[in-house]
Amino acid sequence: MGKTVKHAITQKKGAKKADKVAPAPLAAPAQKVKKNYLFEKSARNYRIGGDILPKGDLTRFTKWPKYIRLQRQKRILIQRIKVPPAVAQFQHTLDKAQFIQLARLCKSISPETRVEKKQRLVELAKAKVAGKELKTACPPTLKYGINHVATLVEQKKAKLVIISHDVDPVEIVCWLPALCRKMDVPYCIVKSKSRLGQLVHKKTCSAAAIVTVPQSEVKNLESLAESCHAAFNENKEVNRKWGGGIMGNKSQHIIRRARQLLEAEQAKKLGLV
Repeated sequence: MGKTVKHAITQKKGAKKADKVAPAPLAAPAQKVKKNYLFEKSARNYRIGGDILPKGDLTRFTKWPKYIRLQRQKRILIQRIKVPPAVAQFQHTLDKAQFIQLARLCKSISPETRVEKKQRLVELAKAKVAGKELKTACPPTLKYGINHVATLVEQKKAKLVIISHDVDPVEIVCWLPALCRKMDVPYCIVKSKSRLGQLVHKKTCSAAAIVTVPQSEVKNLESLAESCHAAFNENKEVNRKWGGGIMGNKSQHIIRRARQLLEAEQAKKLGLV
């Protein structure tokens, strides 16, 4: 019995030795290549004390200034809570094509800059010294300033009133659309008080009014006034519609799921399922 086991073990060892392939007789011995760490690329290690982390987008971790946080919170609140029509009407503004047409008209009658005013006064002084006739008639100019615009609307001199949508506090201009509707003066609401301010060479502008235009721009003013009158003065939905009430995505999913469960329960009671 012992001889047979030993014979089997020796046969297995012989089979293992036979399976191995003999090395090639002319094969050169493998040589270790030394790495040059100045040129070779090595894997980076971002653990403590390792390589410097690559630059990434850290916007999520940025602590914004308080005024920016308040602006964002206010915008979300206006979307969520119920907003009265007097405030919600400022969400309805001119579209891009109409604003381009309006801006082109306002640029043609934009008020003079400080340099132009200085030059005009110098020319007036020279003409006065020379004894020439002085031209004191004011050319067609875009009027601005909330008090000045209100006076022009009350006197029905304004042909078109332009109001900014982001005036803060909104109480400064929230009464102006109602005054324009009462006096039957066409008005429009445009985006950004800074863009309106650029037309009058100021940082911001809450409201502006067009009183007169050159003879070449009369048709453009009439067409703009008609379209604005139809879109803002005659549009009762804009003046009476409440704003807000728009929930976030998570709240909308929860409300939709609750509604689906109620509908399923109602269907079971009625025997429809």
